[in-house]
Formats: sequence, C-alpha cells, structure tokens
Amino acid sequence: AGNTWLDDEQVYINFINCCIYDPSQMEQPCEVRLDLPADYIIASGLRSINDHTLMAPNFYQLVDSPLMASRSLRLVKYVLNGSNFNIWLQGYNPKSDAELIKDFSAFTQLQVDVMHEFPCKDYHFLFQCLPYKHYHGVEHWNSTVITIGPSAELSERKLYKEFLGVSSHELFHTWNVIRLRPKEMLPYDFQQENYHETGFVTEGVTTYYGDLFLARSGVFSFDEYLGELNKLLKRHYDNEGRKTYSVAESSFDLWLDGYEKGIPGRKLSIYNEGALAALILDLMIRVKFSNDKSLDDVMRLMWARHGQHMSGYTYNDYKAAATSVFDGSLEDYFNDIISGHTPYEIYLEELLPKFGLSFAPSIPEKIEERTFGIRLANEMIIDIATDSMAETALSIGDKILKVNDAGFDASLLVGKTVKLTVNRFGRELEIVVNSSSDNCFSVYQASSLTGTDKQTKEMLKGWLAKCIA
Repeated sequence: AGNTWLDDEQVYINFINCCIYDPSQMEQPCEVRLDLPADYIIASGLRSINDHTLMAPNFYQLVDSPLMASRSLRLVKYVLNGSNFNIWLQGYNPKSDAELIKDFSAFTQLQVDVMHEFPCKDYHFLFQCLPYKHYHGVEHWNSTVITIGPSAELSERKLYKEFLGVSSHELFHTWNVIRLRPKEMLPYDFQQENYHETGFVTEGVTTYYGDLFLARSGVFSFDEYLGELNKLLKRHYDNEGRKTYSVAESSFDLWLDGYEKGIPGRKLSIYNEGALAALILDLMIRVKFSNDKSLDDVMRLMWARHGQHMSGYTYNDYKAAATSVFDGSLEDYFNDIISGHTPYEIYLEELLPKFGLSFAPSIPEKIEERTFGIRLANEMIIDIATDSMAETALSIGDKILKVNDAGFDASLLVGKTVKLTVNRFGRELEIVVNSSSDNCFSVYQASSLTGTDKQTKEMLKGWLAKCIA
C-alpha cells in the first residue's frame, strides 16, 4: 500500500516515491497538475482546485496524501458527525453499498464517540481490491490506502473480516500516530531514521483497538473477536523472542531491519506484542474501576495533552497518562510488560477470568515441537525453542536427512535420545539430541468459561459491548 503504479487502467501515486524536496521549502504550498484522460475520476485527500489540479498546504501533506485515478473507481459515501467519509474502490468488490455503509458507519461512529471528535472534515478510504492474495494498509493525513485480495473472496466472511479489520485499524490511526505522534516524528525527518521506543502505542494500541472497535460496535461477533485475540496470543507464544526482548526495544529496532524476522530470539512485533500489552492495561483499568474507566480514558487524555495540537509525546508521557487514569502506580506493568520480558500469562491468567474467559496452555500436536523443541518445514528446521536441548546442538537451516539411521519420518522422533543426520549448508553431520522435559512451544489460548456469575458477565459486556448478547 506504499507503492506507486501506472498501467492501462489506472494511475496510483504515493508522492513520497516520486517527489524530490528542498529542506528549506518544506512548508511551502504545492500544486499538482495531472495530465489524465478526461473521464478519469480522482480519489485523494488533497484539495481539488479543478478537475485535474490539486493543492497541498505544504510538502508534508503532499507526501501524506496518496492519489488514485481511473475511469472505473467506485465511490461509496456516508456522513457522521458532520464529517464526510468516502470509500473508494478500485477493482472488484462484491459487497453492496448498503453492506459497506452499515459496517463502516458502525465502527466509525464508535471511534468518534470514544475520542469525542474526528479531526478531518473529509476522509478517504482508498482500496486496491486485487485479484491475487494481498494484505496491507498505510495511514495518511486524511486518508488510508489498503490493498487486499483475492477480491473475489471478499464475498466470504473470512476475507471480509480482514477487510473490516484493517479498515478499522487504519481509521484509528487518524488520531493515533498521524496527529498523536511520538516527539521523535515531529517534524518527520525524511533524511534519517526516526528512532523511538513507543511503537507499542503507535501500532500496538491501534492493533488492539482495530478489532476491539469492531466487537464493541457489533460488527464482529463474540466468537470472531475471540478468534482474533487468539491469533494475537498464538503469534506471541510462537515467537521465542518474547523471552529475551522487550516491545520497547523492538520498536527502536524496527528502523534497523523493518518487518524482517531479524536475529533469532531477539525480534518482536510492535503490532502483536503492543496489542497484547494494550489489552493487559485496558483490563487492569477496567477491573480496578468496574468498567467505569478503561484504556479509552488514557487515549482521550493523550489526545488532549499531545494530539490535538500535535505537540508530540514521549514514553514517559504515555506512562504518566496511564498512571493518571489508573490513579495508582503502574511501575510493575511498565517494567514487566513494556520495558521487560515478563511472561504475559502472569497478568492474563488473573485478568481474563474476571471477564469470563479461561486462559490455559495448548500443547503442540507435533512431537518434534513439544518434545524436542524444533519446528520443521519440508524437513528443514525453521525455529528452535529457547532453552530446549535442541538449542545446544541444532541450527536453524539444518535439513534433517535421517532419524536413527532411517529415512526421515517425524514419527520416529520418540524416546529420550535420537540421532539425527542433517545437512548443514552442504556438510553432512550426525548429531545426538536429547528430548526436553518441558512442553516446548506451548501456546496459551482464551476460551469462554461456563457458569460465570452476574458480575463477571457484566464485566464482559462492559468490555465488549454489542458483540455480547
């Protein structure tokens, strides 16, 4: 969604890819004149001067305002709280206008209600609905570009849920990161990395709220929301880096190797880990105040202090806002969950049952994972459990050729000791591996508790609202 594209059907421009700039003229207004066929429709957050001329107040908004133009653009519109919302669809989308308006209006209205205002008079969802598999979204000043596919599958709930999820996520970015921004990004420096450690707020909180708004507005069912929560939990427990690295450190490191997997056991996702960190904080506040306060209050306070006037915030500013709402010390939370690597289950095992959810480990079915601590893909080791016996002898990239001198068969990986013949980058090695006593790669999952009392049911409804019958 950060690309630029031109073919016989459309032109799609992210100006950051196309425009040089002069650091001394960043605040000068910019005019864009487009040489397009007369029947091309333009979709963009830029202000229109005439049919093919657009204006940006400065360079920053120019490059933060992507553009699509074609003769086949479909427009679906809705109005809420005095703001105009435009859903632009390039490519095939089987959903009717009424279906899109119903779902988008629901999560949009809830976001505006939570934040008490919407900072744009006009907002544009720019969708590239593609015939092949794709999924990406990028937030902008008063718009977002979202690529998704295969578009024919948008008629099915599975992909349509993803379509709604990324749309809710990107809309909340209109507040969180576009205007409520880390100090290190004010102004945004295009000439070097913008290092910061608050990615757990910019992307983590946004990821948490993206699905939560869909549940609270009734667009997602309870089971659908629980499924999304368990995806977050599975990704967390599948990543061995959680045991040694913090989400704050990973935010800083994102500028070093982006979304690549990075050094084994060292990289976390600020999206995934930050979302679970936001969940923990939200539930902690809700438990203390019986749902009368929540993470909503933290984000409104952050918006008032640092977002409305784009003054920027630091790690300590977010900590101060959370502490103010919690009305008590959150030192343990920030030391354990944000700046440390304390197991999340220490918090979630206590919190989730108060909302009628159990939280228990699920042991892997594959014997090589639970007993020896290795994950395989086509006989090749792709992951090794931290502190497992395999970690002392095997390497990611090893291809298992034989087990106990027999041809490879995962079912032969039994007993306390096995002899593996592996190909390690062209060398054939024989390695004896002992099984681990622990159940490696265990994944905690949430599920509904039965027989919960009235107070617990009220806590769940206060958290998830309309998706609870």
